[in-house]
Amino acid sequence: MKVLGVRIPFTRQPAQQQKALEPVGSRGSGWYRILESFSGAWQQNVEVNFDSVLSNHADFACRTLIASDIAKMRVKLVQRDQYRIWTEVDNFGYQVLIKPNRYQTRIQFFESWVLSKLQRGNTYVLKQRGGQPDGRGVTALYVLDPSLVTPLVASDGSVYYDVQQDKLSGVEAHIIVPASEIIHDRFNCFFHPLVGLSPIFAGGLAATQGLAIQGDSALFFQNGAQPGGVLTAPGAIADETAQRLKAYWDTNFTGKNSGKVAVLGDGLKYEAMRAKAVDSQLIEQLKWSAEVICGVYHVPAFMVGVGQAPAYNNIQSQLTMYYSQCLQVLIESIEVLLDEALGLNGEAGSGASLGTEFDLEDLLRMDTATQFDVAAKGKGILTLDEQRRKAGYAPTEGGNTIYLQQQDHSLAAIAARDEQLVEAASNPTDPAAAAETAANDNLALEATRAMAEIYKGLR
Repeated sequence: MKVLGVRIPFTRQPAQQQKALEPVGSRGSGWYRILESFSGAWQQNVEVNFDSVLSNHADFACRTLIASDIAKMRVKLVQRDQYRIWTEVDNFGYQVLIKPNRYQTRIQFFESWVLSKLQRGNTYVLKQRGGQPDGRGVTALYVLDPSLVTPLVASDGSVYYDVQQDKLSGVEAHIIVPASEIIHDRFNCFFHPLVGLSPIFAGGLAATQGLAIQGDSALFFQNGAQPGGVLTAPGAIADETAQRLKAYWDTNFTGKNSGKVAVLGDGLKYEAMRAKAVDSQLIEQLKWSAEVICGVYHVPAFMVGVGQAPAYNNIQSQLTMYYSQCLQVLIESIEVLLDEALGLNGEAGSGASLGTEFDLEDLLRMDTATQFDVAAKGKGILTLDEQRRKAGYAPTEGGNTIYLQQQDHSLAAIAARDEQLVEAASNPTDPAAAAETAANDNLALEATRAMAEIYKGLR
């Protein structure tokens, strides 16, 4: 059977294959796990709801920031030359890097890739193969719903993936595909090499706490920012009377009716019992929970609106730190997996090699003053056209060369001069050498005078 152009070894599991293939983490493999927000949470009825955590403002901001920052970078096809320098080359038919599939743009595709990895700890990408004569074969890539995919390990150690029906991705029936047809990007493999773990595992409790604080505050302000309290009577009252008074009070003096005048008789008194926000330190607790979430994702807190931004002159270093501690491992993982999926040799072998690379200039874009400062300091290393390209300008005539000041000399010229001085010092009485040195000095003097006359004429 073929699905998306690839031949599937089997779509149902006969009896012998059911024994040979076991889901990763099943009881049959000798272990299973229960995920808790903290030790003993299950006994205390403390539950971290996955969908609720996704709605936490700090968690949402971290995930979408990381996904959008990676997705906005253009993926380049690069080639390594004999000097082991990677240079962008024309796309040799790898259109899948530009348009991954029929319903997603490049940005949407990589956003789905990264969000699946951050939310579920795993990203499963199904390859679609075509009949290209060059043998690359991969014509489309589809990010699968991670809840519909299960890694399987055969008795010989080979890896397969159980994929449920996913019509959007072209999977019309429940199938089992070999690992060669799935790109599996996994994150934080604490329990098994094939099972990634989402950062929500560590930040879920802080997100739940933040949501509880916000929910409690919302109810408080729905009540007109009036604290709750108790009605007390000087003597004992029946339960039926207490329930009637409570219902009457809730109906007439809470919610939209908060702030109305209540008339109490028979010695009844109202006493507020709710602690004030300053007593509970709600703002500090909410900020702390958001900072914990940012720490779990390795995102600087100021980048998602939590905490104070650094000084202006430190923003560049903060962005570099954000890239190195948060984005780099995610970016390089995608690059390596794309190289393998598209049959590129990447780092393997010697000589010319092809690979994929995200354009980091789209991420670490500098301000205008810094751009020109860096371009100016690149003189002697970069050509004028390369410097102009970094600042967003087109090439210019005569710009395809490296410029240096006149007093700069090549290493070869300096070596030749030193060699000449050594020879002159070793033969101080040699008339021929002395005459040659004098002649060279005279020629240099005449050249200098000629250049001076030309310069005066230009002025």
